[in-house]
Amino acid sequence: MIAIACFIIAFILASLVEYWMHRLMHVSPKIGERHRDHHRRNEGQGVIWEFRDYIKGTGLVLALMFFYSLEAGIGWCLGGVAYAAFSAYAHQLQHENPKACFWMKMPVHYVHHKYNMWHHNFGLAVDWWDHVFGTYKPVEWLTEEEMTQPPRNYLQLRWW
Repeated sequence: MIAIACFIIAFILASLVEYWMHRLMHVSPKIGERHRDHHRRNEGQGVIWEFRDYIKGTGLVLALMFFYSLEAGIGWCLGGVAYAAFSAYAHQLQHENPKACFWMKMPVHYVHHKYNMWHHNFGLAVDWWDHVFGTYKPVEWLTEEEMTQPPRNYLQLRWW
């Protein structure tokens, strides 16, 4: 039971960290340098490389709960890795096939790029924290550009 609780907490906490890191990238010249290039290119790196970047800086945090117990550590680590994988996929999907983001009313990261929103819609995989912290800005995002894109399935995107 503790593994499940740790999984859920780690998943939710990872989404919160992702939200605040993205906000920080928009205000810090040093931290946001690479991120500004991402905005200029308006494309993801591919799911695998996004996942690598999300995991790279979290190794120590993912190991923390192993000091409490093996069961807690496994749940915590799996929750963090699961969120990193989901976020990497969702990030790439929003750049290539935003209509496929069925779990959000509006694909916030896609809109963040499309309308050059430097102060709104910071979520990558989820929009929870934009709602909580007042940075959610709804817009009519389904324009002719999106409506005329040929249908694609959930796996038709850049993986590396």
